[in-house]
Amino acid sequence: MGGAPEPRRSTKSFLRAQIQQSLAFATLVVLLVFFSFASSNFFTWSNISGILLSTAVIGILALGTTFVIITGGIDLSIGTGMTLAAVMTGIFLVNLELPLMVGVIGGVLTGGLMGFVNGFNIAILRLPPFIATLAMMLIAQGLALVISGVRPIYFSGVAGFKDIALGSVIPGLPNAVLILFVLALLAYVLLSKTLLGRYTFAIGSNEEATRLSGVDTRKWKIVIYTVAGLFTGVAGVVIGARLDSAQPQLGSGYELQAIAAVIIGGTSLLGGRGSILGTLIGALIMSVLINGLRIMSIQTEWQNVVIGVVILIAVFTDALRQRRDVS
Repeated sequence: MGGAPEPRRSTKSFLRAQIQQSLAFATLVVLLVFFSFASSNFFTWSNISGILLSTAVIGILALGTTFVIITGGIDLSIGTGMTLAAVMTGIFLVNLELPLMVGVIGGVLTGGLMGFVNGFNIAILRLPPFIATLAMMLIAQGLALVISGVRPIYFSGVAGFKDIALGSVIPGLPNAVLILFVLALLAYVLLSKTLLGRYTFAIGSNEEATRLSGVDTRKWKIVIYTVAGLFTGVAGVVIGARLDSAQPQLGSGYELQAIAAVIIGGTSLLGGRGSILGTLIGALIMSVLINGLRIMSIQTEWQNVVIGVVILIAVFTDALRQRRDVS
């Protein structure tokens, strides 16, 4: 009693996961080559820097979402939750004029609080993750608009805030990208070296067996969703610093890009399987695809069509993997 059963991963399943990551990386390379030939402006340093900055936001959201999806859950609130975290950071720093570190921590904790509420609703109230996080998505969207007065909050008067995303502790590397890499390393450690990671996989593999082994799965679900919420809060701070403003109407659609990045990277929608490296590759694929379509002057409507098709293919591929694992 007291220990979760080790998730059973057959050699065949492990090899398929490695193949999925390799295919995702190959897809990334193909996209880079294609867009570099399609537009001479694609492989410029300013454009590559823009891709990395975009990846930072999508990637940070996707890192937290990876934990949730491995449990077999979903979080639709991360896009508008990121917006609310950015708005609250603006309230703390601009309206209340709190110190920079206090305001940033407040923004991150805003995300953590939303994650906690999601986890409570799912684990204690037994609401389906889709419904619980859909409700939180709408709540966060409404609160961001109400709290901000439907107006952007500008950080131009807050010294040092913009540097969180656009400064360079390492010359040539924007801090937002550095934050992504540091958080990816932290997420890898949490997922592969701690009880949190072990229980995340165990809940996704067989929640009932994990519960019967003596693990308080409800408590760990709350913890997992709270951790994912903290990642959302960090994304809110980063996008606020990148734009030098909190845009209350921003955020819708980011959740789909983040979820697509996780699935493209090999994490199963049914739970029990996933990796941080795969998620990073998936986030890069989404950023490169969106940037490439824009730089080719593809209309926004068609961009949405392409992104929708990519999400559909990712989910269909995951379904095929599940059928093969069963057979």
